[in-house]
Amino acid sequence: MKKPLFRGAGIAIITPFTENGINFDELGRIIDDQIKEGTDAIIITGTTGESATMSDEEHRAAIQYAVERTAHRIPVIAGTGSNETHYAIALSQYAESVGVDGLLVVTPYYNKCTQKGLIAHYKAIAESVHSPIFLYDVPSRTGVGIQIDTYVELAKVPNIVAVKEANGDLSKILRLRAACGDDLMVYSGNDDQIVPILSLGGQGVISVLSNVAPKVTHDMCQFYFDGNVKEATRLQIEYADLIDALFCEVNPIPVKVAMRKMGYNVGPLRMPLSEMEPRHELRLENALKNHGLI
Repeated sequence: MKKPLFRGAGIAIITPFTENGINFDELGRIIDDQIKEGTDAIIITGTTGESATMSDEEHRAAIQYAVERTAHRIPVIAGTGSNETHYAIALSQYAESVGVDGLLVVTPYYNKCTQKGLIAHYKAIAESVHSPIFLYDVPSRTGVGIQIDTYVELAKVPNIVAVKEANGDLSKILRLRAACGDDLMVYSGNDDQIVPILSLGGQGVISVLSNVAPKVTHDMCQFYFDGNVKEATRLQIEYADLIDALFCEVNPIPVKVAMRKMGYNVGPLRMPLSEMEPRHELRLENALKNHGLI
């Protein structure tokens, strides 16, 4: 059995921007607040962090800063995926060199490679580093999904330890668990499926919700691990309205707007992301109020 890098709620953390770059002071404040509220891991430079619009310099600086600010209090996992294998290798090696605890590597986007290509891509990255690797399956964004036979092959690689599953298909996750068992751990990539995936043997979640409700997200997982499934289920259902509001427009638009309303200086969204439609923003505001967050 491969060892989990963390159990519970990891935050897919937003990146606060200024007009000219990353607001590191505010990123540090968010990291500290998350740790105080019980978050179990920091996932930096992922989709929610707007890594797709970061320069290479910004991407590397954000990873290094997260490692230094977290200071071994909880694990830091860096998003280092790319649709260009050599760049993903270079970024993964850099992240490892500055002390990350793990790497989150999304499937190559736009290229629409075959499953054979996916296997070659991931094996090349895994062979270039020693760090634990989390696969990231999110076909709605990348245009390619990881098939079960591919998971079985990749699970044989010693440092490919887990997958963030954001395909929304619980039946597929069941078959993944049946095929790979403890050779490939599963984390929910969807906040509306935390408890269902835990019930299939998942280790936790890489969460957008945790940006605005870190204690709740942590507690949802911890209640489940402690055997209090009823309470974990209650939280999953109770926060459905907020989860839905956080995804009523493409992530991370709503969560950054929500954090502004909560008093964080997260700055602008980077184009081509745009500000929320007024009716969606009202829905989000009402959900935040319903849970006492503003």
